[in-house]
Amino acid sequence: MSEYRTHTCDELREEDAGKEVKLSGFVKTVRDLGGCVFIDLRDHYGITQLTTEDPKLLEQIKEINVEASITVEGTVVKRPEENINDKIDTGRVEVEIKNIVVQNNVLLPMPFEVEKSHDVKEDLRLQYRFLDLRNETIHEKIVFRSKVLKCLRDKMDSMGFVEVQTPILTSSSPEGARDYLIPSRLHEGEFYALPQAPQQFKQLLMISGFDKYYQIAPCFRDEDPRADRSPGEFYQLDFEMSFATQKEVLTVLKEVTSHVFNMYGHAKISEDSFVEIPFRTAMDMYGSDKPDLRNPLVLTDVTECFEASGFNAFKNKTVKAIAVDSSSVTRRFFDEMTDFAKTELGMSGLAWIKINEDGTVVGPIAKYLSEEVLKDMFERTGAKENYGIFFIADEYNKACKDAGNVRIELGKRLGLIDEDVYKFCFIVDFPFYEETDDGKIDFGHNPFSMPQGGLDALLNKNPLDILAYQYDMVCNGYELASGAVRNHDTQIMTKAFEIAGYSEETVQNKFGALYNAFKYGAPPHAGAAPGIDRMIMLLLGETNIREVIAFPKNSKARDLLMQAPNFVTDEQLRDVHIKVDVKDKK
Repeated sequence: MSEYRTHTCDELREEDAGKEVKLSGFVKTVRDLGGCVFIDLRDHYGITQLTTEDPKLLEQIKEINVEASITVEGTVVKRPEENINDKIDTGRVEVEIKNIVVQNNVLLPMPFEVEKSHDVKEDLRLQYRFLDLRNETIHEKIVFRSKVLKCLRDKMDSMGFVEVQTPILTSSSPEGARDYLIPSRLHEGEFYALPQAPQQFKQLLMISGFDKYYQIAPCFRDEDPRADRSPGEFYQLDFEMSFATQKEVLTVLKEVTSHVFNMYGHAKISEDSFVEIPFRTAMDMYGSDKPDLRNPLVLTDVTECFEASGFNAFKNKTVKAIAVDSSSVTRRFFDEMTDFAKTELGMSGLAWIKINEDGTVVGPIAKYLSEEVLKDMFERTGAKENYGIFFIADEYNKACKDAGNVRIELGKRLGLIDEDVYKFCFIVDFPFYEETDDGKIDFGHNPFSMPQGGLDALLNKNPLDILAYQYDMVCNGYELASGAVRNHDTQIMTKAFEIAGYSEETVQNKFGALYNAFKYGAPPHAGAAPGIDRMIMLLLGETNIREVIAFPKNSKARDLLMQAPNFVTDEQLRDVHIKVDVKDKK
């Protein structure tokens, strides 16, 4: 028998009546009825009600604060009929206390009530996260996370993948985000980096002869925080396969994701999920490479319509249109959408027209559109009586992005989003390169990917026309996984980096392990990595990723519980050969 308990706080039932038991946990509530006290004792597993009328125990209980950890001994009794609580598993019994040992009382004022921690400011919750996690709802999310991780591991094991842990201290490499750098004490002036992903290591495992690898991998990226992205660090289900094609990887993604979401999701998977959508099509139709397909609205290109119109403000611009059923909204709705576009999206305005029930057209730009132009526009957009059409005009990329954001807002305000389904899709055929703001060519996605067309494409095509064997899995507007068919050829690797401005010498220095390994019979290989934190957020229907992480950083990338980042001593800095020049160091 344990020194602290014979049972946990969720175990006792009516058939246990008469047993002498020992329980340990935290005092959730104390109800003093005058001559009789009831205590709800909470542990990791559940709640048990304790009671006593013993005067000595009553005096002792007066000194015990809520959230103190205690151990009690007593007898299990059935509750009176009027006191039965079927909302908890132990609600038909209670324990008559014979002895109480206070393991640790609460010695400071509580910063908030544990049961109401959701109602306080997030920074205060994170500062006292150890108390916040006692909240049963929040506690259960972390337990849920554990179950999902086990489910993922079991599924990967069943599919023949081998779990391998890769290094945390590694070398810096340009993978799209800033590295976290770790100075070396033993090697003056040199630095490790925390891995943005196990990218090179998992490719090396394929070259090492492992056929299918996976791990629940920690990844570290010095990125700005977002509601759907944990700042600094996150976890992903990282996997790679030898002698595999894009199609085979997408099949694994579908199988693993379907298994987990069918088992633990709060909604059902839509029957039309897992369609493949080329990147360009996604931008044209949804204005985003992570479209929420629960929203039925699509973008229509009406550039040609305006070329034939008298509305000169849209001349020489890409014009995207979004047609919506506006029979249930008033003129104010259109004005509010215009205000949203200006204040939230930074647009100069939002043009629109409305088709009345009698077929007449009203709106700020209606007078510039002839009957012929309107007819063409209605055919393209599917608009009809009682419909409104919103227009977004700018250079192509910005027009798509702005229109995509307007589409999202329209879906929300018109109540078009089905909250009871998951709609997955694969975004494929990403551009291999992109043009930076200063006119240079850089990798558009993952520099380790295989370009479609191989070396011939790199030698003979405009870099901005080259597509990559890269793919994302998207669910309900969130990028859930990213992956690619990997480059496994030294010649292709060197040329690909050369186009992006990296010399062969730089490639050898930065990616020496891969560069050399590719010369030793490297097999074709491909993989992907679903994000664990985002996956659990979707499974639980949360919108804030910090709700599903045990010890998250706040929205400013600070760990308020551990007070990180923080200053270190001059001696620590000398050990790693670092001098810091920071004004007002505290």
